[in-house]
Amino acid sequence: QLRYYWEDDNVSCKMITACLKYGYEYLGVSSRLVVTPLTDRCYRTLMGALQLYLGGAPEGPAGTGKTETTKDLAKAIANYCVVFNCSDGLDYLAMG
Repeated sequence: QLRYYWEDDNVSCKMITACLKYGYEYLGVSSRLVVTPLTDRCYRTLMGALQLYLGGAPEGPAGTGKTETTKDLAKAIANYCVVFNCSDGLDYLAMG
């Protein structure tokens, strides 16, 4: 479960052992996802990766909510999120 704490004039977002500073990025008003055990597991994995200054690339069948889960976590910790929809034709030249 993602929790928020006020510490030393900053807001911290904590989940298990991962701790991130709240980003204060306004991402607009929209609905939030329903938290399921799979969503929570994805949150835990991505929070641990972000604490280590890494990223995340959820994989699985189409239509299972990978993109929406990632964007919802970004909204929960108020960080800007860029999503790349990759295909077989995408290479390093296309990325710039």
